[in-house]
Amino acid sequence: MFKKIVVGIDGSDHSETALKLACDLAGKYGAELHLVHAPQPETVAFALGAMPGYAVLDTLPSPEDVEKAANQLMDRAGSVAGECGQTPAATFVRQGEPADVIVKYANEIGADLIVSGRRGLGAVGALLQGSTTQRIGKLAECAVLSVV
Repeated sequence: MFKKIVVGIDGSDHSETALKLACDLAGKYGAELHLVHAPQPETVAFALGAMPGYAVLDTLPSPEDVEKAANQLMDRAGSVAGECGQTPAATFVRQGEPADVIVKYANEIGADLIVSGRRGLGAVGALLQGSTTQRIGKLAECAVLSVV
């Protein structure tokens, strides 16, 4: 049924739950697992403030800090996938609006399913422009699973 599953990763608890469910589906269907992250300076600032070794930030992070945080986030997601018995076929990090990045990547690889957490770290942006998950649902050319 599913051959390629794309998972949107943002570091939130809902994102991790979505990843675990996607790992379960990938195992059941023998599907490739693709992890996608679109770092946002605002959420990186939040994440860096919560990471050991970083002080609370009152300004937006540098591009280097954004890249470092994205790499740490994807390493963590890869570890979670490994704990679930899955090895991601690919990880993809690209700056941009998260829903657009996720859907474009899914289209490029011919994904059968996009899995994302229903709520992530972008709550402020969601108030202004709608949630990433809702936008994925509108743009996707494949099945979409929103995980609570």
